Amino acid sequence: MDPVYNPYSPGAGRKPAALVGRDQPRSDWNVALDRVEIGRSAQPFVLYGLRGVGKTVLLSDFRRSAQRRGWLVAQVEAGADKSLREALGEALHAPLADLARPNAGRRLLKALRTALSFKASYDATGTWNFGLDLSDTAGGGADTGVLETDLRKLIHDLSDAAEEENVGLAILIDEAQDLEQAERVAICAIAHAAAQDDWPVLFALAGLPSLPRVLAEAKSYAERFNYEKIEELRGDVAVEALTRPSADDGIDWERAAVELIVDESAGYPYFLQQFGQDTWNAAEGPNITYADARVGAARGRAALDSGFFRARWDRATRAEQSYLRAMAEDGDEGSSSGEIASRLGRSAASFGPIRASLIAKGLVYAPEHGVIAFTVPGMAAFITRQAAL
Repeated sequence: MDPVYNPYSPGAGRKPAALVGRDQPRSDWNVALDRVEIGRSAQPFVLYGLRGVGKTVLLSDFRRSAQRRGWLVAQVEAGADKSLREALGEALHAPLADLARPNAGRRLLKALRTALSFKASYDATGTWNFGLDLSDTAGGGADTGVLETDLRKLIHDLSDAAEEENVGLAILIDEAQDLEQAERVAICAIAHAAAQDDWPVLFALAGLPSLPRVLAEAKSYAERFNYEKIEELRGDVAVEALTRPSADDGIDWERAAVELIVDESAGYPYFLQQFGQDTWNAAEGPNITYADARVGAARGRAALDSGFFRARWDRATRAEQSYLRAMAEDGDEGSSSGEIASRLGRSAASFGPIRASLIAKGLVYAPEHGVIAFTVPGMAAFITRQAAL
């Protein structure tokens, strides 16, 4: 069928044609928006799970929901060659510029001046001005160089300004496990202060399965945040995610074709999109048959092997690849660090630097003490398909 009209969209964070199976967190987020708008507080949201399960898609859905209400919104990605200070500052510039106007209220003008000082805290050559003379306006002070102090001042003044505009402030951080320790501490502390004093602000963080642990290690009260584990789609929900996009275009799937693709994808949203895309392109129409699905599954596996999996495998050094091979013997469920060391004939302590490097690269995570697991579903099977080193 015509690939121009293909409704499937594999890709990092790309919104699927049918966002299904996430009704509860989407509903919870909208309830939190409602609460903030009537002056009540809401705990930060923390979305965690393996790569490919749709955390970024859901986080972006949160952003769009807040934006539709006219909220002041910033969405950033941690560890993307920018500090949290710089990423948030730059993400906030455009929405603040949209609000800036000569007849702005006192609290908004104050927030604009505070944002200017925050900009100066990481960029001495920055030239923000919002087209207004703010020299006689209260505000500023977010340029001490102490992240928690500066960020607290910025978020407090911005949320105060948002309230003046009858909306709220939303701060969304993807890949939050990559925040520096001081950044995690600052976010947890500020979110806690905001909840205590009913600031009109909502935080949402997304990251790998290790995220709840690293947040709790940053501040113990982070254990009381609103945690949502994002997992693969199961049963009828996976079927709907696969078939609804094509049904909207009048294209049906044979039951056997659906069963094959859902099984091959193991219900992971990214994989469903990849196999769906390749099956659509393989089909002649008017509907999608089992034969089409077999071709699509083969092409989808090849695409994942050459892109999704290969990109991660090639980031590992030869020594790290040997460690990953030893992990792959246990599948995707996780491995004992001691057992891996035994397989490789060395002490567990000697592999500390390799484990740390693989964690830093986002290839593995530690679900519990002494255990290591892949961050990507299906990685173990991919590794076993590789030729021996």
